[in-house]
Amino acid sequence: MHNPGSLGTEPVDCAPCEAPDGHPLLAGLPRFHVRGPAEKLFEEAYDWARPLTDDECLRPHLVGIDVNMAFAAGANGLTVGLGAPTHLTAPTFDAKLPGSWLVDLSHVDLSHVKLGKDRVDLDASLLPSPFTPKGEHPQGPAWYATPTVAYAVELGYPVRPVEAWVRHENGRYLDAWYTRLRDAYLATMADLGVHADLAPQEFLTAMDGYRRRDPHLATVATAIKATVKGGLGKLRERPRGQGWKPGQPWQALARPTWRPDIRAAVISRTRINLHRKILKHAAHTGQYPVAILSDCVVYAADGPSPLDFLPYPGGKPLPGGFKLGVNPGLVKHEGTQSVLWGEEVRDRVGAPALNLARYIKDGQVTTEDTGE
Repeated sequence: MHNPGSLGTEPVDCAPCEAPDGHPLLAGLPRFHVRGPAEKLFEEAYDWARPLTDDECLRPHLVGIDVNMAFAAGANGLTVGLGAPTHLTAPTFDAKLPGSWLVDLSHVDLSHVKLGKDRVDLDASLLPSPFTPKGEHPQGPAWYATPTVAYAVELGYPVRPVEAWVRHENGRYLDAWYTRLRDAYLATMADLGVHADLAPQEFLTAMDGYRRRDPHLATVATAIKATVKGGLGKLRERPRGQGWKPGQPWQALARPTWRPDIRAAVISRTRINLHRKILKHAAHTGQYPVAILSDCVVYAADGPSPLDFLPYPGGKPLPGGFKLGVNPGLVKHEGTQSVLWGEEVRDRVGAPALNLARYIKDGQVTTEDTGE
């Protein structure tokens, strides 16, 4: 029996643009063909960095903040497709319709965007594009999940899709999954002394060394977070084993929960949620991130604490910006290193845009990381 709002009991095919390399839908492609953005949906988490400005080099610290259970928060309330996709040509974009859209977003100018009711001017050279995982500006039509295209509209720019694969049967399938994991995480963290109602400085103090209070409970918290990322991975599970060859059956494709479109939608929404906070922060403070890795963002700051650069006007967090706290979607302190450390590492490696967010937690950069 099919429950309303569920995926059903039978697997459904993904759209060709949503199929990962090696999928049977792509069997007709030439052997060494590499699909570009106009052929393949590529919604992934951020891996972006840039050189520091002269002003940032004069600040003593690099401070990383990390979004708590970012992908779970991205799944919360998200409408996803439940059934098979329908192909459309030259469709009108509908932000309420989950799917994949082939659209050119190269006209979106981050130097002049709409934030709420206002238009704001920003330094686009210091910002990653919200539309690509590496933060580069789109060069033409590409496939995007619905939340990504909706964000372009939110920023005040028109969109004209060329093509789309949409799912008219849809619902908030992940809500119950999110709620159970959120409740388990918050209960575990509360047992570790980190409560949801703590003031910002109290929260930072409670998070400092919380794992040492009860290593077993800390392992539970880690397992809950791993369940989120592992669950998303299962939505696009690839064949395993060196013996597998393209064209052979994928066991995962027999599952109704093999849904790369749902994975793409969650990652898209998570990346967009983060970018929205970055823009709000930049518009209010004039501060821009220097590195982003998935759900970790690094800023240059005058002090070692997130409170040295996160605004709390009137004692309250910036509306729509970053907020310290344990709830999914709020941020915690990931780590602090010196600007001198960052510049020394980049100089040693010979990479001005080495992603320092990858090492901000403990400052350890191995020779394997740097290629030395």
